Amino acid sequence: MPIKMTNLLFQPREEIRRVQDAKLLMMLDLCARGHSYYQRRWAEIGMSPQEVRGLSDLGKLPLTTKGDLMEDPENFRLKCPDLPLPERAIWEVIYTTGTTGDPTPFYNTTHDYEAYLYQARRAAEIVGLTDRDVIANLLPLAPAAMGAFVRASANAYAVGAAIVGALAGPEHGSFGIHRSLDESVRMAERHRATVLWGVTSFVRRVILRAAELGADFRSVRLCAVTGEASSPGMREDIRERLRALGVKDPIIFDRYGSTEIGALAQCRQEGDWHNPAPEILCMEIVDPDTGACLPDGSRGPLAITHLDRRGTVLLRYLVGDIASLTHEPCPYCGRNGERLVGPIIRTKDLIKVKGMLLNPTLLIEKIRAVPGVEEFQFVVKHQNPSDPYSMDELVLRVATKEGNREALGAELISITARAVGVRPCLEFVSGKEIYDPTKQTKVDRFVDWRT
Repeated sequence: MPIKMTNLLFQPREEIRRVQDAKLLMMLDLCARGHSYYQRRWAEIGMSPQEVRGLSDLGKLPLTTKGDLMEDPENFRLKCPDLPLPERAIWEVIYTTGTTGDPTPFYNTTHDYEAYLYQARRAAEIVGLTDRDVIANLLPLAPAAMGAFVRASANAYAVGAAIVGALAGPEHGSFGIHRSLDESVRMAERHRATVLWGVTSFVRRVILRAAELGADFRSVRLCAVTGEASSPGMREDIRERLRALGVKDPIIFDRYGSTEIGALAQCRQEGDWHNPAPEILCMEIVDPDTGACLPDGSRGPLAITHLDRRGTVLLRYLVGDIASLTHEPCPYCGRNGERLVGPIIRTKDLIKVKGMLLNPTLLIEKIRAVPGVEEFQFVVKHQNPSDPYSMDELVLRVATKEGNREALGAELISITARAVGVRPCLEFVSGKEIYDPTKQTKVDRFVDWRT
């Protein structure tokens, strides 16, 4: 009979730490036996994993960057031939960091797949996903196995929910199996989906199209959005559009996470993100220069460490986001363990314009809140495209319904200038020039044409 594991989130903080310490030591032992990258890296800096006796010693381990993983993903695979078959057999390969043309493989053994089901079940408990739900998977069927798409079914399996796949996204391949936006809308309607699961901008586009088609979306109660940064303003925009379709109290669950992390979970809308399974994953906020672990409340780069993996294993891996952590009990649901505290800033999204470092996430939130804006996009380019040394220019492209564009344009220019100190050039364009779901997976809200 399987052993029922204790839910650590309702255990004292000391017990969570004891389990994490033990798991870390086991993980380090396995890496010392069969992880090519860390064996080499530790030898280079002259350290032994035996120096680490628990999470308090994590700072002795070097940080791992996305570049390290991208450069040699095969050397991040754990290879211990004496492990039991479920811990060696590759269940699936999904893809993460990298360009569309050259993604980075991320290996999951049977053990890892079952661990993800365990994590997903915990996340579902926090969010309120149940075996009565019907999930419409609106994530794109991409050229490589995208983690979010593959794991949508695992999240349904974890709780016994039903799931239907729209097979959305730009077409590729020779079989013609992708479905259109309209087909995605009708599929969600036909199966009376209770959960819309997808990239934020595409979920919004599905809801917009449902209104245009007069589709019945009253069964929808929750949107699980992922894959791109979203703002409170955008999430409220989605809620308002669902209310207009007859949904009484729509919930937007912002699925923060990644292929390397899995998903964290909010116990309330716009709240912090719980680590659902601290026995599988631990998180730190670190000093990027010294590698030191920073105290709760400090803002800095987020690093994650796998505590119980057998395929691709990452220790102190910098995911590329800035946030803070707390280990205090959640005042809303009472759970213990780590919680990620926003605002989360994706460092890859920071853009320098005219010598100023801009935070697009904050600016996007401001623009999204302006009534009348259907779609928008910022473009950074050189004023003279043929001269790479000419002055930077920030262009705001906007799609809106016909009306008083002069007043709206003036408002958008003013908001942008106040938010980031740069006055944009304004262009009114059609919505499909910014986002065409038949050709794009998601909206690129900020595009840099300077390179």
